[in-house]
Amino acid sequence: MFFRRQRESSTTVTLRDPEAIFAEIAELSERNRSDRDPALERKILALRHEAGAQLAGRANSDARFPEPAYDELVSANGSGIAEVRPEQVTPQLVRAALLRDGALLVRGAVDRDQALGFADEIEAAFAARSGGNGAEGYYEEFDPGPQVDLTGERGWVTEGGLWAADSPKLMFDMLDAMRACGLDRVIHGYLGETPAISIQKCTMRKVNPDSGAGWHQDGAFLGEVRALNVWMSLSRCGDLAPGLDIVPKRLTEIVPTGTEGAIFDWSVAPDVVERVAGPEGVLRPIFEPGDVLLFDEMNLHSTAADPSMPNPRYAIESWFFGLSGFPSEYVPIAC
Repeated sequence: MFFRRQRESSTTVTLRDPEAIFAEIAELSERNRSDRDPALERKILALRHEAGAQLAGRANSDARFPEPAYDELVSANGSGIAEVRPEQVTPQLVRAALLRDGALLVRGAVDRDQALGFADEIEAAFAARSGGNGAEGYYEEFDPGPQVDLTGERGWVTEGGLWAADSPKLMFDMLDAMRACGLDRVIHGYLGETPAISIQKCTMRKVNPDSGAGWHQDGAFLGEVRALNVWMSLSRCGDLAPGLDIVPKRLTEIVPTGTEGAIFDWSVAPDVVERVAGPEGVLRPIFEPGDVLLFDEMNLHSTAADPSMPNPRYAIESWFFGLSGFPSEYVPIAC
């Protein structure tokens, strides 16, 4: 277990109070907003990992989901899921939406121009990874320490994806954008405790129209977790670029994978998707830059790609976990 090995091996290191670490993160983050500094962003990322490694797996009897606010839910334009503005989002509303519709669509969570600029920054990070002359901080492979070797897992990150933790600059920008629009408070309130992303499950993505797709529920990989996925669109997608197909309903179990017709052994076959979706069918939302889709590990979804689409899709997929039940096979970055 990554975070347990780190703690158990620290026999000569005095562990700091996590509250002191978060205070330092807040102070350094404020300095960085005033005067951007790659060294500060690198330090902030390391501190977030330090806090996450200390808190991951620590029992928290107070951690629980909020009571769902069903009376606040309204489906927009018969789309099958609720659509809201960022100022309307509460942890209680998120819980109700996920239990009723399987997802919640937050329109304009991030400023459109900011989202489009973020897509350009992702391209810059890709260029830096491939050996281009990227500015400092765009691509630096994060090292959690000698107890954790991410080389093999990082090898699975294709040219269309980049771990946020491998770009201190983009990691800072992503979390700061969520702070500015209030999503950080919503995530914390929804999970009922300090959240953390994992290095392996927070990815900057560029998806081309000819990309393969496979229906899946992340719960098939994650197991029993307290999780929330914040899927942020950085370009118009769903029609002009690959988007997401989702089953707009709450599923209470992991559906069969690898049956006849499935693309991969971990994916769900089309006939199973059709049966599970029922008469409501599959939903393909049209996302604008800055829209955010919230869902959890039970949601059944797939990349919605078509070779006839003219543009690639830029997005950020960030899974947040309650630290008391953080998956032991992942490396935590506290938020």
